[in-house]
Amino acid sequence: MKLDPHSEAILREYREQLPVFGKLQATVPEQIRSVFAEAGIIVASVESRIKTEDSLAGKLELKGAKYASLKDITDIFGVRIITFYTDDVDKVASVVDRLFDVDWENSVDKRKLHEIDSFGYLSLHYICRVPDCPYRFEVQMRTILQHAWANMNHDTGYKSGVEVPKEYLRNMNRLAGMLELIDEQFSRIRTDINDYRRKVQSLVASGHLEEVPLDGDSFRSYLKLEPFDKLNRRIASVNQAEIQEVTLMPYLAILKALGFQTLGDVDQLILNYSEAAYQIACYQISLTDLDILASSVGPQNLCIAYLLKQGSGRAGIRLMLDTLNGPSDSNDMMAEFIVEQAKDLSFMHTKNEI
Repeated sequence: MKLDPHSEAILREYREQLPVFGKLQATVPEQIRSVFAEAGIIVASVESRIKTEDSLAGKLELKGAKYASLKDITDIFGVRIITFYTDDVDKVASVVDRLFDVDWENSVDKRKLHEIDSFGYLSLHYICRVPDCPYRFEVQMRTILQHAWANMNHDTGYKSGVEVPKEYLRNMNRLAGMLELIDEQFSRIRTDINDYRRKVQSLVASGHLEEVPLDGDSFRSYLKLEPFDKLNRRIASVNQAEIQEVTLMPYLAILKALGFQTLGDVDQLILNYSEAAYQIACYQISLTDLDILASSVGPQNLCIAYLLKQGSGRAGIRLMLDTLNGPSDSNDMMAEFIVEQAKDLSFMHTKNEI
């Protein structure tokens, strides 16, 4: 392509300053990722690129007279941050604002556009600078759906060199509206889930366990109260054993299979079946020299005691062990062994506790 002398001078400056832009590309994205990690901000990606010489030449051919020098071109180096949710764009922007000197006069918040076909271009664009570098750079922030739409529209839309028929544009604009609605709903759902989690944590902390449905979030919050700790320590004292902490989340599936619906139900299981669980554990370990017990010893024996008292016997215990450890013939042997052991324990001859 044919460039005028002024544009050629800018292109030469670009070639000379490529190491500077290379340094920006090596440091700026990593700075952003580091702060995100510290702040607990999770994004889909942090991308960066340096404009190619051919791309810059094409830009200069069209509007080279607009720029006095390379310093006036703010997108030689660019960073694009893709978020999962619309409300994360502002969090990301806050990080960028703290990290870099933002040129507010030339930055653009395209989210304020309200045209029907503007969805894919609702990025937040900051023009930034780092100390001791004369060249500004662009940081684009948008959601993953906005990014996908922008890429699709780029391939099929105004830059294709073909005028798109109105019927196709109408369909594309309808799709853009749907994607914008989906973007908003994802953020709203996340907000609702976070509100639910805070409510659950508050109810658990206040002891209103009968009001809390038994699910992954509530059970995780419940475990922070160490509800099985007293039983575990009592069992461990038989052999003066050490308790090794393991995850107890697999017991959520067991408890739900037993029909427990609230954390209050689990609390009642501990209250009413701890003695039975202790008897089973004592019978199993009293004649051994085990000096390390997993923290699952309490909940496992609580579930076993409940199954035995409810008449589920060998089949119920086998199913529990299969769920915890994976199906195995040895689980059937263990279930038979447990049932045989428990026959003479005192809790088996008392009235059902639940």
